[in-house]
Amino acid sequence: MTPEALARACADAMWEGDRASQGLGMVIDSIAPGQAVLSMTIREDMTNGHGICHGGFIFTLADSAFAFACNTYNQRVVAQMAQISFLAPAHKGDRLTATAREVWRQGRGGLYDIRVTTQTGAPVAEFRGQSRTVKGTHLPEE
Repeated sequence: MTPEALARACADAMWEGDRASQGLGMVIDSIAPGQAVLSMTIREDMTNGHGICHGGFIFTLADSAFAFACNTYNQRVVAQMAQISFLAPAHKGDRLTATAREVWRQGRGGLYDIRVTTQTGAPVAEFRGQSRTVKGTHLPEE
């Protein structure tokens, strides 16, 4: 299996049980080894008392992209740490895209940067996550 096919198969296996991402209307736009692009549209029930998207939903989109990017090697990987900087508000109707890329991966650890943008490409947030490999695989090992 090519690395790209492995990444897609792992994403498909994870997606099947990912009720949180599905429930928020996220879509996997692309997947590759160490990379993932997910998007979602901000609904009215995702806005806060200021009339803008609640930061927790932006964090969740970035975190989901992080999860799919670091789980592309048929090893189960979880977040060890994550932080986010909010750069600009998002509004109801905005289509947000989280683009995750692997910065470093060695042994059981990894570092990933995720940029969240609007449909116009305007930056909304920058997220950095550290990953930790745990026991198990997404697919049967051959």
